[in-house]
Amino acid sequence: MVRLTVHLIAKSSSFSKACRSESLQQYLKKLTHLNFSNKSIEDIGDLSMCRNLTVLYLYDNQISQICNLGFTSNLTHLYMQNNNISCIENLSSLHKLSKLFLGGNSITVVEGLDELKSLKELHVEGQKLPRGEKLVFDPRSISSLSETLCILNISKNNIDEIWDLAPLRKLTHLYATDNQLQDIQELETVFSQWSQLRLLDLNRNPACYKSKYRDRLITACKILEDLDGKQINELSRQFLINWKASKDAKKKLQDGEDIKEQIPNQLTTDFRVGPQHPFAHDRSSSLSKPSEYRKHGVISRADQVQGDSRGRR
Repeated sequence: MVRLTVHLIAKSSSFSKACRSESLQQYLKKLTHLNFSNKSIEDIGDLSMCRNLTVLYLYDNQISQICNLGFTSNLTHLYMQNNNISCIENLSSLHKLSKLFLGGNSITVVEGLDELKSLKELHVEGQKLPRGEKLVFDPRSISSLSETLCILNISKNNIDEIWDLAPLRKLTHLYATDNQLQDIQELETVFSQWSQLRLLDLNRNPACYKSKYRDRLITACKILEDLDGKQINELSRQFLINWKASKDAKKKLQDGEDIKEQIPNQLTTDFRVGPQHPFAHDRSSSLSKPSEYRKHGVISRADQVQGDSRGRR
């Protein structure tokens, strides 16, 4: 097993060039960039002597676990794409980390990023997921990144919805190609909350082939400059925004007229009293049979007049 250690660094060509003028310890203390990509490395050993390390390249190896990086408090860039990593872990001490590259691994849950308060770029594209599964996001990590994350790459991960990403209001670039996104209404709702979004790539998602897809997203994203690799003309954007505003105004007006029409129609319906209405009476029968009312102690006006005339006689 190939393990990344101080001794392996000492054997590297970069140290060989510097060893004439300084010791290994001096070299490691001054080291800021370390590139051991594509070296068949399977594990990360003790590199605590490299305390000033800011950029670490470990992509295209066979590393299965993120470990032994607690000493790198100054690390700003970590490249570990195309390894065998299945879990994002042991990054809590990397408070200065601004760019994290983990694409092409076997990660199923984006998690363990709660303490990365300086993270601006996250690349988790193309995970080797089990058949039928999709990449999911831990709400705690997403919430922690809501004020810092600007660039997110989640392409090729079988993702079919993005509601969980809505808190990422500082996003300026989203790469989400080759997924299963299809609900344009959902996309409009989430993207409209990202007021700083400038680049959006959703190529080869089902939503891309739906009617008015491009028009609706350009209208929802007020300052978007590039959609699916095509620049957005400001004149076209303004035309679409005005068109939508006009359409919404007409719809609102039409809805108001419909309500006005419904009110008199309702009143007219209420006063159309037919034979079957509970307040409808057969007036002819009630007038021709006053005796029926007398049985219940009811005296008609006609009887009252007749009685009064008899009394006068």
